[in-house]
Amino acid sequence: MSARLDALPLRHVLTLPTMGSAVRIARETTEQVLAEWGIGRRHPAADPALLILSELVTNSVRHAAPTSPNVTVIYAAGQDTFAFAVHDRHPYRPPLFPPVAGTGGGLGTVMELTLGLGGTAVVRGDADGRGKSIWITLPLQSPSHEA
Repeated sequence: MSARLDALPLRHVLTLPTMGSAVRIARETTEQVLAEWGIGRRHPAADPALLILSELVTNSVRHAAPTSPNVTVIYAAGQDTFAFAVHDRHPYRPPLFPPVAGTGGGLGTVMELTLGLGGTAVVRGDADGRGKSIWITLPLQSPSHEA
């Protein structure tokens, strides 16, 4: 995954109120974005990407709603990379560690799926210190690639 995020040609931004319906809408939008960009549901990264996104948006809804009225999902893609970020205005920047055996759910699942696909996860704080984005970058090239 040598592509820099700012060099990825395809972009889409979705901003939603930080409420329960945001998870469903973000997931449905991700499915549409992937399809529009030629990344089919049978691609090995599609289902994990949807689960990772759902976990991150759920975390924003559960933990950031009091300080963040909106959650924003930013999508980017190129020939061999699909990246997305979930942004909220909560100041806490969670550590992203590889999963520990026997733990499940939340960021552990995010990291397990991301690393399992050869991807990366990064937390980036806002310049004003009052928000953050969690960026996930996944490779799209694989021996069983089916777009």
